[in-house]
Amino acid sequence: MADKPDAPSVDALQRLIDHDSAFTRAYSFEVREAADGSCTIAVPFLPHFIRPGGILSGQVLITAADVAMWLAIKTLRGIDDPSVTAQMETTFLRPAREAFLCGATVLDIGPRRAFGIAACRSRDGELLAHHSMTYVRPG
Repeated sequence: MADKPDAPSVDALQRLIDHDSAFTRAYSFEVREAADGSCTIAVPFLPHFIRPGGILSGQVLITAADVAMWLAIKTLRGIDDPSVTAQMETTFLRPAREAFLCGATVLDIGPRRAFGIAACRSRDGELLAHHSMTYVRPG
């Protein structure tokens, strides 16, 4: 069995989403914590994502969960892991009216597949959205 790659640092994960991945730059996510199989990002309340009624668009919560899980997988497989989202289910529970945190945890990982959950929470801990995701390594 191959050795497990070194887990990327918070700084390395931040560089990835700031500079190396165009799909994440517009969101200005900030990596707060990363450990084996988990990652938490801070999500700002940006005016260009506000919907009528003063709430953040659902795409922000979905993208936050997707990115947090993508990074959580990288803590286990290394920064160069090519895993991509195969399935995602999101349940919106409350609107996001301010900046929030999104934490993801890998629940099960195999050679080609990873499964996990993510939760977007307000600053005071209220659950805004719950996500379950499956990722695969392209073959």
